[in-house]
Amino acid sequence: MKRTLTVGVVGAGRVGAVVGAALNAAGHRVVAAAAVSAASRDRAARLLPEAAILPADDVARAADDLLLLAVPDDALGGVVAGLATTGALRPGQVVAHTSGAHGLAVLGDVQGMALHPAMTFTGADADLDRLPGIAWGVTTPDRAFATRLVADLGGIPEWIAEDSRPLYHAALAHGANHLVTLVNEAADLLRAAGVEDTERVLGPLLRAALDNALRLGDAALTGPVSRGDAGTVAKHLDRMPADAAGTYLALARRTAGRAIASGRLRPQDAALLMDVLSGATVGSAL
Repeated sequence: MKRTLTVGVVGAGRVGAVVGAALNAAGHRVVAAAAVSAASRDRAARLLPEAAILPADDVARAADDLLLLAVPDDALGGVVAGLATTGALRPGQVVAHTSGAHGLAVLGDVQGMALHPAMTFTGADADLDRLPGIAWGVTTPDRAFATRLVADLGGIPEWIAEDSRPLYHAALAHGANHLVTLVNEAADLLRAAGVEDTERVLGPLLRAALDNALRLGDAALTGPVSRGDAGTVAKHLDRMPADAAGTYLALARRTAGRAIASGRLRPQDAALLMDVLSGATVGSAL
């Protein structure tokens, strides 16, 4: 029979409350949670209705088996140190944090693991439906326990070395966070071009582009940069507002480099394009 864990959650934010609810759904017991803001308290009441809302050190004392720390990256070290100083942590208790950037070093002498869900969260109930099948970036000396825990959450462990945590997290932030910025910049340009329903225009295009990129890598590159259409790119830069042109130019230069390196674009066909990209600046391109 699977062992039921007694769990405490420090940080009932978008991640902590959802992961706690997923642990409850898997048969474990989240008995206490620390929730400071009104939004966190409301989220805990909705997703963790059976958890007592307590100060962080009391949550740690109530968590007999697993203490989940879902706090901002820069606050994590201080939270761990504070809990250790007050004697709230105990031997045999596993402390797991959900930071992507940190590994085990931030825990000091505390037994634990880095347990980062590779998904973006809103804190809504719908997040629970997105958890099954996702990867969890895990750093821990106890892979057996981590494997069972991730399996309970419906996920797949991805083992990340301690010194690779910053690069792992940079990859996810670069892909997910900057994707949001890129999509919204494209929507802004469409609205400036007179398009009202930007989601209808961008939705099918971007979903196909993402699917192709994940399946095909650089072979999914399309568009004027991958074809070496220097004139078209110059027109784009000429009409864009400065804030969007800077982003476009940086990504176009990187896209051209990848297209050439992957053989999608022959260097001789890229000469005029590279002249446009190397000579353009945000100020001179407008």
